[in-house]
Amino acid sequence: MAKKNNPIAIIEESFLSLKKYLETNINPDEAVFTASFIKDLQKETARILETCKVLNQDTEFIQKINQEVNPTASRGLLFKAEHFFLSDIITLYDKEWANKNEKSQFVLAYYYDALRNNHFAEENATAQLNQLVFTEEFKNQILKIKKENKILTSNAEQNRSLLPVVLSETRHIKRDEILVQYQNFLSFAFDKKLESTTVFADFLGLSLNKSKNKEVEVLPEEDTLEKVLKELNELVGLATVKKDVGELINLLEIQKKRSHQGLKNVEITLHTVFSGPPGTGKTSVARLLSRIFKHLGFLSKGQMYETDREGLVAGYVGQTATKVDAAVISSLGGVLFVDEAYALSQNAFGNDYGAEAVNTLLKRMEDHRDDLAVVVAGYTEPMKIFVESNPGLRSRFNRFFYFDHFSPVELLQIFESLCTKSDFIVSNDAKEKLSDTFDLLYKTKNESFGNARAVRNLFEKCVQNQANRIVKLKKITNKALKTLTEEDIPEPKETEQNVNLEQKDKES
Repeated sequence: MAKKNNPIAIIEESFLSLKKYLETNINPDEAVFTASFIKDLQKETARILETCKVLNQDTEFIQKINQEVNPTASRGLLFKAEHFFLSDIITLYDKEWANKNEKSQFVLAYYYDALRNNHFAEENATAQLNQLVFTEEFKNQILKIKKENKILTSNAEQNRSLLPVVLSETRHIKRDEILVQYQNFLSFAFDKKLESTTVFADFLGLSLNKSKNKEVEVLPEEDTLEKVLKELNELVGLATVKKDVGELINLLEIQKKRSHQGLKNVEITLHTVFSGPPGTGKTSVARLLSRIFKHLGFLSKGQMYETDREGLVAGYVGQTATKVDAAVISSLGGVLFVDEAYALSQNAFGNDYGAEAVNTLLKRMEDHRDDLAVVVAGYTEPMKIFVESNPGLRSRFNRFFYFDHFSPVELLQIFESLCTKSDFIVSNDAKEKLSDTFDLLYKTKNESFGNARAVRNLFEKCVQNQANRIVKLKKITNKALKTLTEEDIPEPKETEQNVNLEQKDKES
């Protein structure tokens, strides 16, 4: 019987943990799943629970999806995200009924026990679980799960998955992530492979054309480790960082070879601290590093999710953990990049939730240590203080990449690179004036000097000056449109003053 305060029935005791059914004996070679399979299933189910937790915090979404439920079935109560997910995978199970077997039944039972009973079958009980799935009692429980956990909708079409349907209609940020988790259910239960979220959306009958969300598959098929390393080496400067990345790659490659040989490995953390002044390529390197980890087999997707204090810290109790959870879920399989991370531990007004954000992040890093890399970045000294401010941070972040200011020659190279990308050329006189400018900026720089950002601002000023100059010409040639002359380059002292003002604004 269903409890009055819950529209879905709950079996109080997890039947995957019961021993009374284990009277059937099977030979070891008849086992339908392994301990490794259960371990992978546990990781995926934990991700689903994290996603459901985030969705449950979205009151507007929960209200909207419950409008799809048959009023008689809901009895005026709200279903949570995990209820819908369980109902949806029952729908998928029925869709693939012809392919059902003991393995698919176990996967459905596993999801049920995790989502409804908060119980995860133990991987060290694999032998017993392999016996359990052959019993009549187990098969009867599967029928009971299907009967009591299928949500009746107000729509005449019952065989549709509500979560992705409503997420698609609302252009929700979690849509693609949910689709991937449904794909994984089909993969675990039926060995059914669907190569992209678009193909799976077609399988569900969803229309995703109106959505502005990007596909979950963030890397093109032709992406390779060699291509990523080429992009890294083409970045201006960063000699020390490139050397550190190369040494990390060597270490990870050897770890893989040791594992293939059955040798033990020391635990290597992918979590990294990027420290140095702004505009020195920290974000670009983090994005490349995520792809490198993916190609080496240490991350599953290789995307990067970028955030900062504002993206992680809320102003009310309980909301910060939700924001951190959302950022972590979006980063799973890739890198979570936290810029100016030291701001999480800096607060001048009291009642700050930065500490809550840090503690929640540390917990999620442990929960997802096999498929998440966190990169925290910021100025050198504040980052040192930040890492030392919390024992958990000290233990998880023991890899540091140091980014130096670009030299005057490198700043000029960056300027010329911007010109090349935008179809400009620099006259020799203009190049000499730019060299003088970058020499002066380098000599007078401080920790807040923007490096590549300052170069881009100067480039945009030069383009504006060129436009003001040539618009007065009677005949504007292709060469005139393309060439930046000495006249277009501001005086070095003027540029220095502008940069100093920008630095003061940032520091104030």
